[in-house]
Amino acid sequence: MTLRTPGRDGGHDRKRDHDRVPGRGRARGRNRRPAGPGLLAVLAAGAVLLSGCSASGGHDRSSTAQEDTRRPRGGNSVPAPGGTAQGAPGTADRADGTAEGEDDGRRTQAPPPDHLSTFALDVDTASWGYARRTLADGRLPDPGTVRPEEFVNSFRQDYRQPDGDGFSVTVDGARTDAAGWSLMRVGLATRAGAGQDRRPPAALTFVVDISGSMAEPGRLDLVRTSLDLMTDRLRDDDSVALVAFSDKAETRLPMTRLDGNRRRVHQAVDRLRPTDSTNVEAGITRGYDTAVEGRRAGATNRVVLLSDALANTGTTSADALLQRIDGARRDHGITLFGVGVGSDYNDSFMERLADKGDGHTVYVSDPEEARRVFCDELPAQVELRARDAKAQVSFDPRNVERFRLIGYDNRRVADDSFRDDSVDGGEVGPGHTVTALYAVRLRPGASGHVATATVRWLDPDGRAPHEESGRVEASALTGGGWEQAAPRFQVTAAAAYLASSLRERDGGWEAVPGAVGLGRLSEITGRLAERTEDPEVRQLSEAVRQARRLLG
Repeated sequence: MTLRTPGRDGGHDRKRDHDRVPGRGRARGRNRRPAGPGLLAVLAAGAVLLSGCSASGGHDRSSTAQEDTRRPRGGNSVPAPGGTAQGAPGTADRADGTAEGEDDGRRTQAPPPDHLSTFALDVDTASWGYARRTLADGRLPDPGTVRPEEFVNSFRQDYRQPDGDGFSVTVDGARTDAAGWSLMRVGLATRAGAGQDRRPPAALTFVVDISGSMAEPGRLDLVRTSLDLMTDRLRDDDSVALVAFSDKAETRLPMTRLDGNRRRVHQAVDRLRPTDSTNVEAGITRGYDTAVEGRRAGATNRVVLLSDALANTGTTSADALLQRIDGARRDHGITLFGVGVGSDYNDSFMERLADKGDGHTVYVSDPEEARRVFCDELPAQVELRARDAKAQVSFDPRNVERFRLIGYDNRRVADDSFRDDSVDGGEVGPGHTVTALYAVRLRPGASGHVATATVRWLDPDGRAPHEESGRVEASALTGGGWEQAAPRFQVTAAAAYLASSLRERDGGWEAVPGAVGLGRLSEITGRLAERTEDPEVRQLSEAVRQARRLLG
């Protein structure tokens, strides 16, 4: 969940577990990288959003499930079994918002061998939302914006929920068409929330981009309608503040309790109009100042940034803003939720800000997505089930020849930092799922234990550490093929294979083992859409068809 970056702050650990050879070594740290509906869509957005939230029931999705990598995820204290840490050099921002030297998932050198894979939980979904929007507009997404874990985590899963406030751990798998390779799914789920009436009160500071680029249909107009909807959705004991920014920032509404003041909030929202250039630095600085001034004890204090993140004045480097965000998070517990909009959207810039703010990002391009975010995801994120959640998968070298974590390129954590609770992880809310998909090559004749997955998290209030584990046997990975697996497993694999096709097309990334052609993938996802009757699986099927047309 992650609402979720290594290499951003100099001096922390980095590692990769691409094609690991188990049993002969240890691991290192991890890292990240960068990035219209027309008038009819906008009119439809208003109609759908103003119809309210009653038609949109929440479900257990990891959208909203870290993804995150805020504080440096390195360090050597409290070692878990596994690797030695290795410091990374300092980094500098590129124009697209990524940092020079960041790990964007490309293979640049052989990975160090070991049998452990450790990562911070990821609840971002913006990569999938932006890719789907881009494909619908007849364009291919930049491969650097395609993060497979965010594709995978954008779909409903079938994991059991735990009885308590922690996680359940589900590990399963299926064979692929590549000889010797299987897919292994590690699924983590939290229990659903107690309901809107029983969560802690919220203190939300909305920081809204009103620059000229937000005038495009489907940007500021959709934001205004969404905020109006959110205002009506929140409880009387919740509070909101509103900051608007273009070339400068101003507080349009100080922190205001909603009881008796909803009309005042609606009026402030309705006065938002696009103007001038984009100074994200001014908006973030004023937004956090407003949030700190208006913070409430016992409430969930959060900044909600709504922008296309196309910074062009002030400080345009994400690194220059990270210290301010990190300080508010550490000193006051204020977290950041990023909502991206627009056909041109700086995905990496927004993602890095949200990561540093212990939050996560989503992307909104149409009324259905907006209703989901503002009716389901944001209210659910007011409450937390886990802080600084990390996962570690230990592979049995007697049965596993190689393994590779699909995605999570910038979420990697040094193996010996798994039980170091000062190392940042992901924040996960109630009723969320987090999925990690591995490609695993078993040794000939493998039998018995293959892997054990452990999730570690801190209690949101007392910060006491907890762990839960699950394991998988070789028989689960060598039975039927993935196309004969349970429908939700097939959706997971199909989302990963689509991401692989979009990301590998320039030759910079490795394909997911067993990847199928887009023609066959279109047939598979079409059947899944009919079988599940899930509108989001239909969106996946349509995205595969669009990618097939564009890629020829």
